[in-house]
Amino acid sequence: MQLAFSTNAYLHHPFADAVGRLAAMGYRGVEVMADVPHAWPAYLLPQQKQALRDALAANRLRISNVNAFMMHAVNDHRQKYLHPSWIEPDANYRRVRVDHTRRALTLAKELGAACITTEPGGPVEGRPWGECLNLFVEMLKPVVEHAEKEGVMLLIEPEPELLIERADQYLEFAGRLSSPFLGLNFDIGHSFCVKDDPADTIRRLGKLIRHVHLEDIAATRVHHHLIPGEGVIDFGAALRALTEVGYDGWVTIELYTCHENPDQAAKVARERVLKIAKDVGVELS
Repeated sequence: MQLAFSTNAYLHHPFADAVGRLAAMGYRGVEVMADVPHAWPAYLLPQQKQALRDALAANRLRISNVNAFMMHAVNDHRQKYLHPSWIEPDANYRRVRVDHTRRALTLAKELGAACITTEPGGPVEGRPWGECLNLFVEMLKPVVEHAEKEGVMLLIEPEPELLIERADQYLEFAGRLSSPFLGLNFDIGHSFCVKDDPADTIRRLGKLIRHVHLEDIAATRVHHHLIPGEGVIDFGAALRALTEVGYDGWVTIELYTCHENPDQAAKVARERVLKIAKDVGVELS
């Protein structure tokens, strides 16, 4: 497995500056935020896309994932990245999410990334869960076709308080829509928040996992990303479980909550996670 860091912690830094700092710390990969200020797909000129490639090449970094979950650029007054969602009551708002995801898939192909992540349906807001799942599946179908066309994986990321929160819900969804280019982004912290034991859930989901997010969570299980070691998650158990199921991809540390001091967060997180991996005999670099 290889360790990466998400650029969504570097909201106050240009992309080239962010990746330069992360490479200097020893990271081998970065998750690219498909949003402002780094790579909002709707308005990236060819020269700007080339600048992204050049920055990655200059720092010998690979892309672990393109994060198309957040949508700060839309600046929806309800919440900056959960809306517009896949299951908005208004079809026009749903289309904003659909179009953004299609563009992110194309951007990922252009940058040489293997996958993108997206939200798991959005807030249910009092509607019947099954009805919202049906809508989510229907909205995803043409986007999955686009993922197949571009040859890029579309990964669903379960999230607390959204349509798909828990492993059993993801498995129900996966039984409704299948494609070799549709998979799961497993977020260790999110799993802990919803009382799915991360290690046990990894073993349960196994080969469905195509990318991993890692952050710590407090004992309260409140969804707030913490630097590893500042919460209570047993990362050693989770990393061992990943090796047991044969996962050998990227583990991306995601600390968008640390944008005021991203360098410190990235440095400390890397040191702690690599030490944990070494202590439990897991190969992670």
